[in-house]
Amino acid sequence: MDGMPLWLKLSYTVYAAVTVVVYMRKYPLWNFLWFSDIALILTVPALWLESSLLASMMLLSILLPETVWNVGFFGRLLSGKRLAGLTDYMFDAAKPLYLRGLSLFHVFLPLILLWMVARLGYDERALVAQSVVALIVLPLCYFITDPKRDNVNGVFGWNSTPQTRMHPLAWLGLAILVFIVAIYLPTHFLAKAAFG
Repeated sequence: MDGMPLWLKLSYTVYAAVTVVVYMRKYPLWNFLWFSDIALILTVPALWLESSLLASMMLLSILLPETVWNVGFFGRLLSGKRLAGLTDYMFDAAKPLYLRGLSLFHVFLPLILLWMVARLGYDERALVAQSVVALIVLPLCYFITDPKRDNVNGVFGWNSTPQTRMHPLAWLGLAILVFIVAIYLPTHFLAKAAFG
């Protein structure tokens, strides 16, 4: 089977590089702890190395959350009604259009990863590897971000304001469990069945 096309490697790398440079100027560095941003960056080496493991990990990480993002984005775009808070910033006129435009990687990145995994095969080690990543990234989000201003990957609650129903560390434990059991595990079984 042929590898990843050179045009895709080059164009995606340029897009990711431009996005990272702009985001570094416009957002705090911990913005790169969002799993979607991690996937944006790690898809570059996944493409160039044609790594089934990296592509599979990134697919596990973002397929379900990006599906929710796309439903919220296109639902609001077509109906004008807010369906999910994840995409509120895409309709914030105070944010420059080019900055919101760069964020459209949420639309095509899951498709690229699905295509990569279809071509390279699904690596079953991705479940453990991505779970380890979550066990590092989520506590990092919790300890270095401000709960009143940032809620990276939902470590303080599923909404923009911190939850108050349980101890914050208990919520962090629950968030870790949700990512691994409710997001990664179903995607793992789906990818294994479709591409294993």
